[in-house]
Amino acid sequence: MSEQASFDADLMQQWEMTVDRLAVHAERWHGRREIVGRLADGQIARTNWAALAQRARQVTAVLVAHGIPMGTRIGTLAMNSIRHVETWYGVMGHGAVCHTLNPRLFDDQLIYMINHAEDRWIFADPAFRSQVERLLPHCPTVEKVIYLGEPGEAGVLPATATDYETLIADADPAMARWGHFSERTPAALCYTSGTTGNPKGVQYSHRSQMLHTLISGQRDFLGLSARDTLLSVVPMFHVNAWGLPYIAAAAGSKLVLPGARLDGASVYELLETEGVTFTAAVPTVWQLLFDFLSENKLKLTTLKRVAIGGSACTDALVRGFRDGHGVEVLHAWGMTEMSPIGTISGPLPPSLGDPDESTRMAYNLKQGRVPFGVDLKITSEEGVRQPHDGITPGHIKVSGPAILERYFRDDKSAVDAEGFFDTGDIGTVDPHGYLQITDRSKDLIKSGGEWISSVEIENIASGHPKALMAAVIAMPHPKWRERPMLVVKLRPGQTATAAEFHDFLKGKIANWWMPDEVTFVDEMPLGATGKLDKKVLRARFTTTHP
Repeated sequence: MSEQASFDADLMQQWEMTVDRLAVHAERWHGRREIVGRLADGQIARTNWAALAQRARQVTAVLVAHGIPMGTRIGTLAMNSIRHVETWYGVMGHGAVCHTLNPRLFDDQLIYMINHAEDRWIFADPAFRSQVERLLPHCPTVEKVIYLGEPGEAGVLPATATDYETLIADADPAMARWGHFSERTPAALCYTSGTTGNPKGVQYSHRSQMLHTLISGQRDFLGLSARDTLLSVVPMFHVNAWGLPYIAAAAGSKLVLPGARLDGASVYELLETEGVTFTAAVPTVWQLLFDFLSENKLKLTTLKRVAIGGSACTDALVRGFRDGHGVEVLHAWGMTEMSPIGTISGPLPPSLGDPDESTRMAYNLKQGRVPFGVDLKITSEEGVRQPHDGITPGHIKVSGPAILERYFRDDKSAVDAEGFFDTGDIGTVDPHGYLQITDRSKDLIKSGGEWISSVEIENIASGHPKALMAAVIAMPHPKWRERPMLVVKLRPGQTATAAEFHDFLKGKIANWWMPDEVTFVDEMPLGATGKLDKKVLRARFTTTHP
């Protein structure tokens, strides 16, 4: 070999980054670290990383025994549980694709997803048996259903179904040969909820999931360690629980899984009894928790940090955690196409110096900075990069190894000439690198040729002491084209007038941004992942306001 050839040779090990390595790492180095899960009857089950890895191998062994080839899509219709995590790692360790299905979706949406993915098996919670049996006649590719419960929990089953414990009882973990395939192999599949048209599939590779785990685990991002106890409130069907079961395995954290009970009392019980130090979910979950804490005059005693994403975090939520309970809020932003985490508003950078309280709060409410592994730009309508001055808005576009290049079974690339994916969000980036979302492109209100940010008005209105939730939608206007309407759900027992909210907004937004109308509703429509569903509000109010 020539001297030049020797110099050019790659002398490092070819260590494929496959998801099974996370379970093996947790088994080998954090095997006795506990995993806790709430069962359907409310009881608490306990295991550890070593036992979970062995049972995940049993799942893999079953797939081998049934001749399930690599690349096969295996669906799950389940909440966060120990058996679900075992299935997750067992499916992916085999080289099959774990397709998490959201049980909160309409049947037609689930039927489309199952058929588009061509799922062959479905692992489901026994509580969803009636839903599964409604779906199956319309899903010809599904050959087998496995219920994630105790024998008999799902009732008498047809020949095409079985329960999880019976399925894996005689499976030999030694028959599972994890990994040994390319890190580019598909690992998981999630579908976007979709505001128009059919849902779109995002298929993650083992490489992208591993890199997202390392990206998210950085100190100024989620920064979990073996000393943390993580309560994974965000469901596994919501972009793989934001990658938290991966990150917990990598860090060796104690993992707590809440099952289907996400009410304030149940979440509080797990936070306190299990000594949780870190948790994550959408804002609606934390509002339920705060209502419970307030009604019962309770405090959070072990929780240190909480990540909030899915929709904008309000001033009241940040203050509630920080001032009421000494909990640091990490405001996160991302999407299914990003695996999902893209930015986080964590520790403030030295470039801000020693900010006062108002500045600190303003930065807490921004969506934060990108970690290594995510690149971001904002562009004009014409695709021209906009300055990072904190003033000039643009279309937010992202690039990175855990970000979508094209949708599942779609030959068309979803990125621009520079390799950036258009998120559909509008925002600014300031000189300190902080992203602030000003709106979704579809939710911007154009009034008299100028843009109004619905998100900014919502965030301020949500801080009204009588408001539980607030939304702003565009209403047609004969002169200005569109004008904002503020829709408010009040806290229980409260009454209010439109004038109260107009007075509250005065001086906080431009006069011409002031909503023309304030209306009060008994319930806010929430989507399947707990986000506010504005398309339902638009459909409701545009029909009553010609």
